[in-house]
Amino acid sequence: MKHILVLVALALLSISTNAHTLTGDPPAKKMKANVVQHIVLFKFKPETTPEKVKEILAAFEALPSKISQIKGFQWGTNNSPEKHSKGLTHAFILTFDSEKDRDAYLPHPAHGEFGKIVGPWLADVTVVDFTNQAK
Repeated sequence: MKHILVLVALALLSISTNAHTLTGDPPAKKMKANVVQHIVLFKFKPETTPEKVKEILAAFEALPSKISQIKGFQWGTNNSPEKHSKGLTHAFILTFDSEKDRDAYLPHPAHGEFGKIVGPWLADVTVVDFTNQAK
């Protein structure tokens, strides 16, 4: 009888911890607390060719292999239907374990070299950093 009760309890626990599989909803994921998200938004000058944009993207994507403080890297092009982009077309999110790591990234020579590659082609750039406060 004890074995049956244990099996039932385990089955109920499995169902409750995997409820997302029953509803089709993914489990909620939380980012590690206190990580720093460095968000960068680009608006390219009209004369920037698609080939130049690809070169710039490749150079940005290479930064995590050159700068150990970068713990995560994501990017994509704007696809918001809200029409509030103000011409910003490319978004990047770099994740750092701490403000100290972010601060080490900013003057890093590889970051400076990237700035020389992208700078002449930018009509506008926006940067916002935040430390995750979600609980």
